[in-house]
Amino acid sequence: MIYENTTIDPTSLEGWVMHKCDQWRDHYESNYSEIFDEYYRLWRGQWAAEDSMRESERSRIISPALQQAVESAVAEVEEATFGRGKWFDIKDDFADQQPIDVQSLRNQLDEDMQFVSARKSIAECLINAAVFGTGIGEIVLDEVIEYIPATQPALGGEMQAVGVYENTRTVVKLRPVMPKNFLIDPVATSINEALGVAIDEFVPLHQVIQGQQQGIYRSVDIQSAPTDSDIEPDNELTMYTDDKVRLTKYYGLVPADLFNKAIGEDEEVDGYIEAIVVIANNGILLKVEENPYMMQDRPVIAFPWDVVPSRFWGRGICEKGYNAQKALDTELRARIDALALTVHPMLAVDASRLPRGAKMEVRPGKAILTNGNPAEILQPFNFGRLDPNTFNQSATLQQMVQQATGAIDAAGIPGSINGDSTAAGISMSLGAIIKRHKRTLINFQDSFLIPFVYKTAYRYMQFNPELYPAKDYKFIASSSLGIIAREYEVTQLVQLLQTMSPESPLYPVLIESIIDNMNLSNREQLIEIIRKASQPNPQQQQLQTQVAQMEMAQKEATIQNIQAQTAEIMSRVEQNAIETQLLPLDSETKRMAVIAKGIESDTDKEFKQTAKVAELVLKEREIENKATQ
Repeated sequence: MIYENTTIDPTSLEGWVMHKCDQWRDHYESNYSEIFDEYYRLWRGQWAAEDSMRESERSRIISPALQQAVESAVAEVEEATFGRGKWFDIKDDFADQQPIDVQSLRNQLDEDMQFVSARKSIAECLINAAVFGTGIGEIVLDEVIEYIPATQPALGGEMQAVGVYENTRTVVKLRPVMPKNFLIDPVATSINEALGVAIDEFVPLHQVIQGQQQGIYRSVDIQSAPTDSDIEPDNELTMYTDDKVRLTKYYGLVPADLFNKAIGEDEEVDGYIEAIVVIANNGILLKVEENPYMMQDRPVIAFPWDVVPSRFWGRGICEKGYNAQKALDTELRARIDALALTVHPMLAVDASRLPRGAKMEVRPGKAILTNGNPAEILQPFNFGRLDPNTFNQSATLQQMVQQATGAIDAAGIPGSINGDSTAAGISMSLGAIIKRHKRTLINFQDSFLIPFVYKTAYRYMQFNPELYPAKDYKFIASSSLGIIAREYEVTQLVQLLQTMSPESPLYPVLIESIIDNMNLSNREQLIEIIRKASQPNPQQQQLQTQVAQMEMAQKEATIQNIQAQTAEIMSRVEQNAIETQLLPLDSETKRMAVIAKGIESDTDKEFKQTAKVAELVLKEREIENKATQ
């Protein structure tokens, strides 16, 4: 292996690291470098001769369709992540009944991330992911001096001295990394699976010198490095050649024997050690140490915009819309080239009949000298008319870019995502677009955002334990809907709102949901007013309570009256039932009494008759006895 620095020892640790990095650099340049550079130019709108599709092309126009797709897709993910202000949260332990400590930790972590502009760095990583297919960031630990305005009493308290207070603060930063500055084991599909990863880039010379003065780097002689266009941020710019150092930071496994040799130990150990190695100008060892982080994690995170199976590098917006963009550029350039032939005036001239030394050009007020009749010597010439279908074809190709990338602005929804601008057609098309954005958002959160929050919290727990107690917290992303998804949801809520009465209890809830999905400056204030309006004041609540109590008492009295009437009716029913059961006995008794009376009256009559007969018989016997005597 031939190194740029011929003094490097191939058997040393820095020689082993640079050998791996050179192999990984060769793999990247063979497979990705050229196409990534073209993606970058298409996004920036920069023309290059190698991007032409025809040798006869003269126009250099680049359609903004792919630029719009990248910016729209990135803005959608940014809005969904940071649109509500609170973009991450901490889940407390189930057994912990005091959530105040977790809330305090979340606020402190959010404040520290705002101090280092973490959102700006995350947004840049999103741009890189959309353009190149993979977003990469390096987590850097740094100490900064914070200047705080302060006052203190002077002259015995009679005056106040105004000044600043210097506070040394440990911060964790996220540094976006361009794909051309990132090297990874080609057979790995993630950072944790790789043998190691390296960040190879130019840094200002004074940063390295300051690191040496602070004891971070070894005290060795450092000179400016020669320019290398392969790792420059922008190849279109003129390279600056002074006061810069090529710094290669390697994070990963290294042979244990080479590691011990580099730190001055002679012990020979087999295997690998997780280490951090910093090399300047492809051969000068500045730093080597075992992984100092308590979780033994690598300070690099990456995520693919869309996952490509069994590959580390992902698929971005530029790759999705590449073919449609190239066809659109070719169509537009051909139209402009043809337009130049049909619009600009041309002349067919008999050169043998022009004066010697005549300069042929066509412009207003130009006098053309001819040897003879100009009507016979000069003739206007053009290539016919431009085909009007080319303009319609360009619009179709632009729609193909939007179809390939799934990125579209809300203003172009009716005519772009669906030929029919009906509500049903727009709703169906928007559903597909929102699903694609949601898929990318979830991938970004799981692979990049949450790991970044975890690693940042671990760094603060290790190096600032006073503010960050070491506990097993669970971080979650507090994302919301993107701007297109929110507009779509607002439309659905408005349609649902039209189907119910304002007196419905769900009406204020829907109003609150609609306002919550809008990007209003006073959104929180409006929501608070709606919530207060939905809550009655104490006097109304007391009056309503009294009215409710009176209504309840009236209802109870009515119920008691109904119950009493019901009891009386039931009593009468039971009495009637008993009387109905006793009615046959009474009738029978009366009938027997009547019969008995009838029998008694007949007996008396017979008895009286018998008595009279007997009396008559006795009287006749007395008469006969008297007659016989």
